[in-house]
Order: sequence, then C-alpha cells, then structure tokens
Amino acid sequence: MHATEDDLAALAKALAHPARIRILRLLLATPGCIGGDIVEAVGLAQSTVSEHLRLLRAAGIIRGQIDGPRICYALNPAALEPLAAFLGGLAPPEREVCCLPDAKETT
Repeated sequence: MHATEDDLAALAKALAHPARIRILRLLLATPGCIGGDIVEAVGLAQSTVSEHLRLLRAAGIIRGQIDGPRICYALNPAALEPLAAFLGGLAPPEREVCCLPDAKETT
C-alpha cells in the first residue's frame, strides 16, 4: 500500500515532540511498559503523558491494552513502515546530480 502525503504527515506530526520520542525509546527498551512507569520515566505530569500517549495511539504508532487498573503500552512498528520507506527514499542518488549542494556548503 502506498501511503498518501496526508498519511505520512500525520505520522511525522505524531513523532514531532521530544516527549513522544522519549516515550517511544522507553517502549523500545522495555516492551509492555505500564502507563505509570511511563509517567515516571518521562518526567512529565500524568495528564501531559496521557495526551502524548493518546496522540501516539491515534496515529497507530503504539497500542494500549487494559490490564486490570492499568494500561500496558507497546510499539506498533508496522505503523511506521510507510514513513521509514519514504525517508529511506530521500537518500541522495549514487550518481552526481547538478543541483545537489556541495557537502562543504552550509545553509
């Protein structure tokens, strides 16, 4: 399936916050992390972490499963495959192209 520009933008937007990146790194390091543990590890207010988790879940990047009074979160790597494929396709070509900036130039 070919992801649309809107799909890719939604995934990128869901990743576009340092706290959400911290949450994803935490879940990568400790699969099945419990919600309360995420709050402690990220170091933000519970309501703030809950909002970040909500946005990640809405984008499909993480999944949550109710386990008694807690919610167990896990990564959903398949959700990021379209964005990874797109970003991988942005690699510079192996041949020279006239309009690529010189590596020594800065913008």
